[in-house]
Amino acid sequence: MADHRAEAALRQPPPERVASSGRTASTQGVEYLRLTGVHAFYGESHILHGVDLTVNRGEVVTLLGRNGAGRTTTLKSILGLVGRRSGSIMINGREAVTLPPHRIAQLGVGYCPEERGIFASLSCEENLLLPPRVASSGMELAEIYAMFPNLKERASSPGTRLSGGEQQMLAVARILRTGAQLLLLDEISEGLAPVVVQALARTIRMLREKGLTIVMVEQNFRFAAPLADRFYVMEHGRIIEGFAAAELPSKAGFLHQVLGV
Repeated sequence: MADHRAEAALRQPPPERVASSGRTASTQGVEYLRLTGVHAFYGESHILHGVDLTVNRGEVVTLLGRNGAGRTTTLKSILGLVGRRSGSIMINGREAVTLPPHRIAQLGVGYCPEERGIFASLSCEENLLLPPRVASSGMELAEIYAMFPNLKERASSPGTRLSGGEQQMLAVARILRTGAQLLLLDEISEGLAPVVVQALARTIRMLREKGLTIVMVEQNFRFAAPLADRFYVMEHGRIIEGFAAAELPSKAGFLHQVLGV
């Protein structure tokens, strides 16, 4: 059943965007990620059927669609975490479609999977320190703890003792320490309390202001709508629509039909 509060959000004008030091005129509109004709397979299953999309430096772009539309596979294709892929995946001017996942990570791509990937036998801080840095721009522990005070309080707690919200914060914080400039976030709000979701939204706004480029997959439209600069709608492994945040109110009928929101 449609969420009437989500429909109301669609009818509201998008929040005013405020330029920051991380999003200067010299970086706005500069292409950072481009997928052209991307096909992806798991074994004999053909999941993506010629995906085309672009993401500019410093943008937040959200992939919308029902379960099974191909959104998570799109993120995994960028990283090379599918059985087979073809087409073109340009990351900051570098063709990545033939590169293995570890080389793609070294290009400055960070992935926060839906399952989070927290190591239960390691402490919160050990989980945080585990991934290697790929760039000198990676955040220091003090900066991460300032952004996520809960993680500082739970620094010595094992992964199994962290709440779902704390695990999600840790999963996001872990990739920030690496220095990745392109963040791929998969359903980071799923199953979390509203207060935690609000904290994650504040974090994404802060990262956007720092100039990081973010691609999100989100089922929670009320969470994603105020954060994104642009949206792509996926269906059956294809992009069927793309539009800017300013067009969101005019797309209410279309999104209700396609997504049920």
